[in-house]
Amino acid sequence: MSASLNRVILLGNLTRDPETRQAGATTVCTLRLAVNERFKNKDTDAWEDHANFFSVAVFGALAEQCVKYLSKGRQVAIDGRLHWRSWQAKDGGKHEAVGVVAESVQFIGAREGAPAGAAPARGPDGAAADPDDTIPF
Repeated sequence: MSASLNRVILLGNLTRDPETRQAGATTVCTLRLAVNERFKNKDTDAWEDHANFFSVAVFGALAEQCVKYLSKGRQVAIDGRLHWRSWQAKDGGKHEAVGVVAESVQFIGAREGAPAGAAPARGPDGAAADPDDTIPF
């Protein structure tokens, strides 16, 4: 018996507001996440950051919460799996992409416009996104 594991955990900032669409009765939210990779430049001996960008798909009730509570610049933690897809473009070219399918999204930090000292928002494994709201997960 062979075992396999497809798991990814990312912590980064949203590069744009969440986008939503309907796939039948299911809400699908697309997030674009920037995750910095820090390394030491051997030539200058200085630390540098390199941004990696990921497309993240979120489904169902969690997708609706992401659209409601997240915005560009917000820090999030994503726990999910990698998903490879390929498609044929209208011009006949073949395209491939690897994205992330989120199983959980943890909202980090306060929402924009939230009062100072507000509790950090959390995803399905944590508390409500706002101290005055209760998010049903």
